Amino acid sequence: MDSLYPRRGGAMQQSRFCRRKFLTSASASVLLAMTAGSAFAQDASSEGTQGENDLMPAADGSQPFSFDILTDEMRRKAGEDYSEPEKVGGFLSDLNYDLYRLIRFNPSKTRFADVERTRFQLQAFHLGWLFANPITLMEVDGERARPMTFTTEDFLYQREAQGKLPAEWELPGVAGFRLHSPLNRPDILDELVAFQGASYFRALGRGSTYGLSARGLAINTGTSEPEEFPVFTKFYIERPTPGGNTINVYALMDSPSLTGAYRFVITPGEATTMEVTARLFLRSDVRELGVAPLTSMYLYGERNRDQFDDYRPRVHDSDGLMIEDRNGNCIWRALSNPSRLASSYFSETAPKSFGLYQRERDFDHYQDASANYQDRPSLKVEPLGDWGKGMVRLVEIPSDLEINDNIVAFWIPEQDGKAGDALEFSYRLSWGDLPPAEDGNLAYVVASRAGTGGVSGVENQADTRKFVVDFRGGPLTSLPGSESDHIRPVATIVNGKIEHETLTPIPEEGVWRFVMDVSAESGATVELTARLEGYEQKLSETWAYQWIKP
Repeated sequence: MDSLYPRRGGAMQQSRFCRRKFLTSASASVLLAMTAGSAFAQDASSEGTQGENDLMPAADGSQPFSFDILTDEMRRKAGEDYSEPEKVGGFLSDLNYDLYRLIRFNPSKTRFADVERTRFQLQAFHLGWLFANPITLMEVDGERARPMTFTTEDFLYQREAQGKLPAEWELPGVAGFRLHSPLNRPDILDELVAFQGASYFRALGRGSTYGLSARGLAINTGTSEPEEFPVFTKFYIERPTPGGNTINVYALMDSPSLTGAYRFVITPGEATTMEVTARLFLRSDVRELGVAPLTSMYLYGERNRDQFDDYRPRVHDSDGLMIEDRNGNCIWRALSNPSRLASSYFSETAPKSFGLYQRERDFDHYQDASANYQDRPSLKVEPLGDWGKGMVRLVEIPSDLEINDNIVAFWIPEQDGKAGDALEFSYRLSWGDLPPAEDGNLAYVVASRAGTGGVSGVENQADTRKFVVDFRGGPLTSLPGSESDHIRPVATIVNGKIEHETLTPIPEEGVWRFVMDVSAESGATVELTARLEGYEQKLSETWAYQWIKP
């Protein structure tokens, strides 16, 4: 099986399409705006002077190349009517999942293997099954780009897939590609990043297994408007330099509402980074533009374990959304698998970062020797330049299966996208463990749990819910339990009532535990926050959660 599908297989990709019914048919519940802040976008590059005749391919199929040339091409295209991309037919359109998984790239045909001391190699994904739109790959060498052609000789067709396509038949394109690099060992080129399906892509840090994904852009996700899925139609991959540890990938985006030119500067490491530049040209008004969107899965954990009869304590690719503002304040929004489609909005001005994180790294807390959820990467977005005012939006979708990606997070600029706008966003993506700093300026949330409210061992009111938040690290590290009189919890609630709260140090665990019992009306969407303060300063990040009372 292709390594793009580590455990959930192609079903994970399929779920990305099926689950969209939740996003377009349900109304989102609006949440709270917390810290002040946000951003719009920088103007896209100025009008180019490259003429269309200068871009005509030469006899060998090559054409001039630069990011500005691609930008000008997509600016012109935005002035044209949108054309639905053609889909493949015949055997390729009839491929089902069982047949598709029997086709893999032939390792002997790996591209860039001829580069001396190469640290990057490329393999393509076959067309078919869910991937019916041919994607073009171009190899960039200096200031020229040449088409990469792929034939049936570039792939291995196993068992029932053998003989279905002619030998040496040139494919009309590919479904995407992946890059390999010596990420974990110097003598083995591991899979590093994969681009496949609409504008989805995934990457790995050292020791990671595939988990959450990123997208080029989200349009009208979870709104009353139909969601739109922009597509990367063409990729330009720079030929790696001998021994170089960075590779540049460029992509062209198209959709009914806009076009775009993207640049990805990819550097593998303990945390693999991508410096992304997105230049967008709007054909029409866009109700909600989602910049740097992240997609993940949260099925259950310490807050909703009782809803799943499963031997595994947790099942999730990510357990929290973290937002850091420009002043160093942090929000940790614990993820939920809600009973109905839910949204949370966090107002920001020029945020320092936001991302979906997998903080729990202990195998004992997952007990899944196949999925290895403890190794799924976290993904941080760091805006480069001033994004101005806007909001980080979190969308949570009800799900009863771990094959469904039911968590989405992205940035919404303050200004609406208008037809004719030219926008540019630059940001850095970091994929890897990304653990919180034990010696940081703020304590962090190490765990958050929930259960029936009241006192253990006695009969309690049935309508209360208990939330337990453990804080660790930062300034709390050096504070003994005897200092508890100087530390106080600061909790807030919207659409509910805090019935009781306590703060208790647990020295043997190195944590300070905050507990609160909460009541609310049936069906209410309750917003909760909690942090620790003392000595006239903030001591912890802010824990946030949305509870929908049954």
